[in-house]
This record gives sequence, structure tokens and C-alpha cells, in this order.
Amino acid sequence: MSMMKEFKEFAIKGNMVDMAVGIIIGAAFGKIVSSLVGDVIMPPIGVLLGGVDFSNLAIVVREAVDNKPAVLINYGKFLLTILDFIIIAFVIFMAVKGINAFRKKEAAAPSPPSREAVLLAEIRDLIKNRP
Repeated sequence: MSMMKEFKEFAIKGNMVDMAVGIIIGAAFGKIVSSLVGDVIMPPIGVLLGGVDFSNLAIVVREAVDNKPAVLINYGKFLLTILDFIIIAFVIFMAVKGINAFRKKEAAAPSPPSREAVLLAEIRDLIKNRP
């Protein structure tokens, strides 16, 4: 089998398409959560803490000199990223938990007996009830 044909079969499989869609949706969801954290959650927290803007929190390692920019450790942005991660991880946890609960309900539902089993049960009952 040629390499191109193998690649085509690999790329067109349903799992690959599903995974690609999941990655795209995940990236978009990550942007939404980042906006939620940076634009909705953190400003009120910053106000409660005395007007702190977390995105600007940094430790200056070296001041800017001439044309060289300052060297900063941006721990405020790091805190925002950690909060983004926690929210995304929690939402994914809840989604997986919901999917697993749904799968358990599907698995718990007993399947109806096969046609052969029903016929054998009827034959057994007829033989048992014979005088």
C-alpha cells in the first residue's frame, strides 16, 4: 500500500475527524475561559484587593537601559494562567463525569432476551404445565 493511500485512510477515519473537531472546540473554549478570567473574574478581585491589575504584576529583574527593554518576571500573568487552567480542568472534569454517568445508565439498562431465549422459555413452560 502506498504511503499516500495509508495517510488518506488514517486522516479520513472518524476518530481523527472527531479529534480534530475536539481540538478546535477546545482551543476556542480556552479563549473563552481566558476572557472570563481576565475580563470578568479578576477585575472585581483586583478591586477588592485595592485596585490591583493582575496582568501587570511583575518583578523587575533588570531595569530598562537605553534601547534594551526591562527584564520582568510576570507573575500576575502566571496567576491568570493558573486560574484559567483550574477552570478548564474543572469544566472538563464535570463533562467527563456527566458522560461517564450517561454511559453507566446505558450499560445498566438490560437488553431484552433474544428470540431463541423467549422460545426456549415458552417450550419449558409448556412442558412443565403438561398433565
